Amino acid sequence: MTQAFPPEDNKGLSMRNLTHLIYGLFAVGLISAGFFGVAVIAAIILAYLKRSDAAGTVYASHFDWIIRTFWWGLLWVALSALATLIFIGWLTGLIAVVWVVYRLLKGWLALASGQPPAEQY
Repeated sequence: MTQAFPPEDNKGLSMRNLTHLIYGLFAVGLISAGFFGVAVIAAIILAYLKRSDAAGTVYASHFDWIIRTFWWGLLWVALSALATLIFIGWLTGLIAVVWVVYRLLKGWLALASGQPPAEQY
């Protein structure tokens, strides 16, 4: 059984703080409506780089959660951009953004309570 909060080795950021940073960077990118899009890219790169360090802990599921949220959100926003040609893309784009915000908040709240995010979409 994995510990909710494994002991830290006091080198650099703790996994908990790093996970909060990743969620925060992702949120900054969303709130700025893409103006700080580099923050989202930085969050995803950090998640990919630190995913192996978090293996076997509750944080690994958070990294997987944020990575899946990014890729699925990017897919649906891109498809919505194409769908604007037939005038339904604005609605599907709005739904995609709401879904990404929902997953971001759900994951961040799960982290705050020390739990892995639920695996249901």
